[in-house]
Amino acid sequence: MNQFTFESKQKTVLFGFMGLGLLCLLLAFFLDSQPFHVRFWTNFLHNTVFFTGIGFISLFIYAAFITSWAGWYTQFKRVLESMSMFMVPGLILLLVVIAGLWAGWHELYHWADTEEVAKDAVLQGKSGFLNKGWYTIGTLAIVGIWIYFAMRLRSLSLAEDQNGGVDFAHHRTMRRWAAAFLPIAGFSSAAVIWQWMMSIDAHWYSTLYAWYTGASWFVAGTAMVILFLIYLKSKGYYESVKEDHLHDLGKYVFAISIFWTYLWFSQYMLIWYANVGEETSYFQTRMHDYPVLFYGNLILNFVLPFFILMRNDTKRKYGTLVLVSILVILGHWLDFFQMIKPGALDTAIHAAGAHGGEHIAGAGGHGDHGAFLMGFTIPGLLELGTMLGFAAFFVYMVFARLEKVSLEPVNDPYMAESAHHHV
Repeated sequence: MNQFTFESKQKTVLFGFMGLGLLCLLLAFFLDSQPFHVRFWTNFLHNTVFFTGIGFISLFIYAAFITSWAGWYTQFKRVLESMSMFMVPGLILLLVVIAGLWAGWHELYHWADTEEVAKDAVLQGKSGFLNKGWYTIGTLAIVGIWIYFAMRLRSLSLAEDQNGGVDFAHHRTMRRWAAAFLPIAGFSSAAVIWQWMMSIDAHWYSTLYAWYTGASWFVAGTAMVILFLIYLKSKGYYESVKEDHLHDLGKYVFAISIFWTYLWFSQYMLIWYANVGEETSYFQTRMHDYPVLFYGNLILNFVLPFFILMRNDTKRKYGTLVLVSILVILGHWLDFFQMIKPGALDTAIHAAGAHGGEHIAGAGGHGDHGAFLMGFTIPGLLELGTMLGFAAFFVYMVFARLEKVSLEPVNDPYMAESAHHHV
């Protein structure tokens, strides 16, 4: 079968999970005892950035494959195209964060408080970049450019289905667009990553942060492709996608997990070696106040995928690939959790104190080391439910895109190479 049918039963299940996610967000908003509804806003930002980033990295992977003249992935390139289009609803979700920034609905970012900036020399030095205007324009412009490239590459790919062939004319055009996108993606993704996430800990910075976050997206995105392919194969689609294709995707999960770990250690080691207080406080907080997140992150994202995927045959077994893919998606979602939650909680508590509020007991942040706070020390049921809701929304959007086109491109000049792929 080369035409995907989005069944009503699948839609019902996905709508059910989306409803669960919405309910968990509402409960986080109304039941949160922390200032400025920080649990709600961090959950919203966390999942928005995580799944929008998976959409972006899908486009990046697709463009890299096109530029490198790869052919093995051609049969399932529609999955990458469809995943990349999640950036459209992702941008809409980011507009909610931007609206909250201007309206004062949240205190996710210390630098957004002009009174605090006026008293803080470090924030004043970064104010040219860390400000509401740059955050808004940068997000709209950069994600808008990403979406434009995603739509352009998808339209060229679909046009090739209609009138392409062995002359490579359409593919040469796609290669030019893909090659143009890669440097734009590299520089622009760093800018928005610094804005969306690293600036939550506004006094801290890391030259490896954008690489680290991008590697996390890459592993999670590749794992998502594996899950889509195995699910679709179980429904009778993609019969020509073989174990060899999944084997190569498994190798990407294995290799980039090691690369992510290299960045994890390098970021920690370099900051520890420098022994600069403004930098080491980031890791000090996470190691001492959030040890489950800090060390669990390493176990889920390196130890388990490394030892499970080390053997060649495990990359060819559907059950093992599904297990590892779920683990690394959950693990990197947890990674984003620990990048966002501690700093955002401290900022909200500080802002509440600056506006005449009292320090919130049990915050688990600065001044209350080691205290347990559900939804911050570790993810609670509301966080997990929200994640399932966003994941269902992501799957729904991908399936909706897949339904509109043939699953396998019919006139791509690399289809034969993909069909005979062997490792």
